[in-house]
Amino acid sequence: MGRYYLGLISGTSVDGVDAAVCEFGDRSCRVVTARTFAYPTAIADRIDTLIRSQQAPLKEIGAVDVVVGRFFADCACALLRNENIDRRDVVAIGHHGQTIFHAPDPPEPFSWQIGDPNSVAAITGIDTVADLRRIDMALGGQGAPLVPAFHHWLFASQSAARVIVNVGGIANLTLLVPGRDVIGFDTGPGNTLLDIWTRRHRSEPYDAGGRWATSGTVDSGLLAAMKRDAYFSRPAPKSTGREYFNSDWIDRQLKSGLPEVDPVNVAATIVELTATTIIDAIAACGLTRYDLVICGGGSKNRLLMQRLGALSGSAPQTTAAYGLDPDFVEAAAMAWLAFARVEQRTGNLPTVTAAREATVLGGLYCGTNGS
Repeated sequence: MGRYYLGLISGTSVDGVDAAVCEFGDRSCRVVTARTFAYPTAIADRIDTLIRSQQAPLKEIGAVDVVVGRFFADCACALLRNENIDRRDVVAIGHHGQTIFHAPDPPEPFSWQIGDPNSVAAITGIDTVADLRRIDMALGGQGAPLVPAFHHWLFASQSAARVIVNVGGIANLTLLVPGRDVIGFDTGPGNTLLDIWTRRHRSEPYDAGGRWATSGTVDSGLLAAMKRDAYFSRPAPKSTGREYFNSDWIDRQLKSGLPEVDPVNVAATIVELTATTIIDAIAACGLTRYDLVICGGGSKNRLLMQRLGALSGSAPQTTAAYGLDPDFVEAAAMAWLAFARVEQRTGNLPTVTAAREATVLGGLYCGTNGS
């Protein structure tokens, strides 16, 4: 009988698939093995074109859906094969897929993840839980962020206030305060704007460690213009993505009547924007004393971590201090959502998404394990 769950996710940075095999106990998560599989350039380019252009022939959308689904399945199979884990020991896969558009606002809210789950189930032979966001949206919720229920399940303390911040392409936080409802929402851009700016000016996929941005100086005028964007003052619940914070968004800020800013100083300002909007969002929730815990790719950006510490008044930790590699928190969360689906446990939090009720998330696509 299976005992493991496998989580698969690719974030808004479109750099690859995070995969993690997990074992769950009583509010415990053991990552048995985990790995990031970089997208082949041809696949990444097709995905990026869909996201940036926001339009494509139906044939291309359908084809990329299958291509991405097959790649996710291959990643799952490779992870199991490399660790000599029998597929029959995996109860289910939690398959997030690749978000290409997130539109949570009325009148027709939706969130679109590609990566055909039928292909994942057929190739791996393992039951696959997918389409994790849309039932929450059908119940009036934002469908995002998706991970606060897992954060609460794993990281909540009966005595300490903790803020878990995932800094992926978009930054989202979960406020875990004893005696209070869980709060969670997207604060705004995480790595995505810096990634875009680095590719444009340095022809590199990202600013490794924040080294380039560290050599720049924050431009206060540009920072103030960026922070005037209406998203930052919107009350929660709220969620966003690359369809909002993108290359065009940066260009609009730079063309808003400001003096020309050196590219390296724009990079420094973008990092400061991420840090200040995270800390401002926590303060707006009335929290002044808390443990700040970071996960996601942003945890490797030393400048961002320094600024978060300076702005919050104490050095942030990563989830490694709590036993979970910060690179694989989201993949573990997808595995946990598969676990919750199989166990018929609710996976959303209405206090986070504003859904009318808590519900079991995801559709189940049957594999061939045991047949």
